Amino acid sequence: MPVRVGVDSGIQSLPPGVRAADLAQAVEEAFPQHPDSEIILSFPGLGIQLAARVLAEIGDDRTRFADARGLEAYAGASPVTRASGKKSSITRRWVKNDRLNHAGYLWAFSAITASPGAKAHYRRRRDDHGDWHAAGQRNLFNRMLGQLHHCLKNRHLFDERTAFPTTQAPALAVA
Repeated sequence: MPVRVGVDSGIQSLPPGVRAADLAQAVEEAFPQHPDSEIILSFPGLGIQLAARVLAEIGDDRTRFADARGLEAYAGASPVTRASGKKSSITRRWVKNDRLNHAGYLWAFSAITASPGAKAHYRRRRDDHGDWHAAGQRNLFNRMLGQLHHCLKNRHLFDERTAFPTTQAPALAVA
């Protein structure tokens, strides 16, 4: 029987005076028992505490989000494009799940140091696209969420080479 990770059910069963360290220990013991824990923990930058937070916010009902775009919008990772007539602007999403968005910020931050592919993606967004730090991290979080949705849906572990393929420039022929 799968272990359900839920915010409401856990809070109602807590005795008064529970310390944060006790909650952290309970998460450390319970999260690895969840059927999706191995997949989620295979992602760079996600430890048990942050992975449990991400799972608690997205839930374990795979039919909740029809596609990755729905999950990305719910998390506030995908940009909003406003266009009318001659003007258009691309801005961040204001209506979102703030707890998941914050977890995503931490996830992207730690993924940059844990994964060479994530770091290269972030640097590319900063250098080539001119993104600010937060926008680059949001873009990385958006990409990681899409990959998480795919991996959970297809029951695959994260693969760095598939997620961040490196494109080799063709060698110049020397005459």
